[in-house]
Amino acid sequence: MKKTKISFILVLFLATFIFSNHSFAQTYAQNGMVVSDNSVASQVGTEILKKGGNAIDASIATAFALAVTHPQAGNIGGGGFLVYSDLTGTSTTIDFREKAPLLATAGMYLDDSGNLIPGSNHQGLKSVGVPGTVAGLYLAHEKYGVLPWKDLVQPSVDLAEKGVVLSYALSEHAKNFNSATSTQPQFLKDYYKKPNGELTKFGEVWVQKNLAKTLKLIRDKGKDGFYKGSVAKEIADFMKANGGIITLEDLSKYEAVERKALTGTYKEYGIVAMPPPSSGGVAVIEMLNIMEQANLDSIAFNSTPYVHLVAETMRRAFADRAEHLGDPDFNLEMPLDRLTSKEFAKMRYQNIDQNRASPSDSLKFGQLYDGKNTTHLSVVDKAGNAVSLTYTLEQSYGSGLGSPKLGFIFNNEMGDFNPQPGYTNSGWLIGTNPNIIQPEKRMLSSMSPTIVTKNGKPYLVIGSPGGRTIINTVFQTILNVIEYEMPIKKAIEVMKIHHQWFPNELTFEKDLMSPDTQKALEHMGHTTKETTNLGRLMGILIPTDADVFIGASDSSSPDGGAVGY
Repeated sequence: MKKTKISFILVLFLATFIFSNHSFAQTYAQNGMVVSDNSVASQVGTEILKKGGNAIDASIATAFALAVTHPQAGNIGGGGFLVYSDLTGTSTTIDFREKAPLLATAGMYLDDSGNLIPGSNHQGLKSVGVPGTVAGLYLAHEKYGVLPWKDLVQPSVDLAEKGVVLSYALSEHAKNFNSATSTQPQFLKDYYKKPNGELTKFGEVWVQKNLAKTLKLIRDKGKDGFYKGSVAKEIADFMKANGGIITLEDLSKYEAVERKALTGTYKEYGIVAMPPPSSGGVAVIEMLNIMEQANLDSIAFNSTPYVHLVAETMRRAFADRAEHLGDPDFNLEMPLDRLTSKEFAKMRYQNIDQNRASPSDSLKFGQLYDGKNTTHLSVVDKAGNAVSLTYTLEQSYGSGLGSPKLGFIFNNEMGDFNPQPGYTNSGWLIGTNPNIIQPEKRMLSSMSPTIVTKNGKPYLVIGSPGGRTIINTVFQTILNVIEYEMPIKKAIEVMKIHHQWFPNELTFEKDLMSPDTQKALEHMGHTTKETTNLGRLMGILIPTDADVFIGASDSSSPDGGAVGY
């Protein structure tokens, strides 16, 4: 009997180990947790928690580590948003979105006839916004960090200098960049090469000496290590020599901003989100308010009526987004209180035809996009304080350009401005005034780092990359957890849909919608379109009735991981 019991325990242990390391498993911890797009970076953040760092400290260390291990989106050459909430009910946000350079103009991507030059706002050095990541992380540390700044940056220095094992996903990127048909810039073709010119292969150690030098200056000099001195001079010189417009003045003037968190409610839960220039917080709160008007007890999850209702809710929020939202420093009269009010949501809900898709041209406006290769990290510390941080280079590997002397990639975030003032079509172009290019203006964003609270304490920490889909995947995951009481992993993995007003398409994840539902939606007037996956969510759930943190990384993230202790 004793031998049988021991064997059973061994089998149980092995099964637990196997499933806890499987991509579909949840991770449990009692003292702290980090979930990000790279398990090595998550481990870096967790080690900071073990050393007594708080959630802010761990998020900073993880973000710098992602700049080394997840270069397609992790960055010091881009920007983003941080949302923070603690056990006292205090919440705040850090806005480190990129800015338009001083030499930027509203028509900088137009030809002589006033038409957009295809690709011009996403390609070349004129597509690069003034980076905000280092300033944002530094401001977060100044205001709320507890460990020394150097301790938070040093792990990323070590990863870059000593090297990391190249993952299969990154090795495939390296091969694609150097294929015979590749049109990538030479900087990306060389990015994964060794000093002898050979391509680093899967499983080999990938060393980034020049990035390590840049990170050391940031470690030793803080924000000034990036925005002043040799790094700033090299950025400005590289821009001038290669057709860019960012100057030393742009870099020296850049400041991250602490902004009051945008808050709302869904039933008994609180929503803590990012205000503009993120559109995510406004849209998520508006959509939750609209869904709160419905009797979801009578609507089966992912049924035809449910998908229709969610799509129509999205359609309305995205139209409101384009009409009203932009950089708050340039748009002083945005009606945020109205857009996030229950009364406005009731009006929006009442004009939804439950049996027919709305024509998008009956609304007035549309939607812009962040790149699909944004990345998100969620952190909870031992005390239960939470950080939700999303940052980006815009498209995968941003502009694909950078100075070899510095070792990091520049964003192409200028593409998130409305590039053709006054012109909106039924496809991708939006021309509304709040997001027209102006010098030092922050471009509108879809990034939606969010913290859901229960009884005033952090309950769910969630966010995602995914460009135009970010808002909707975060919204649906919150709804899945709260309304349908799904475990965090299931809430992340179940089918998501996406509608953004223009183009007038209802996008759904391939093989997760039944053919009968698809046909029924098309009969109701929806144009359906399938895609491989929507979003790449990273979440932590903090149950109120258990002394545990539950984390999950989206299975679509090949190197992602939830790490706790």
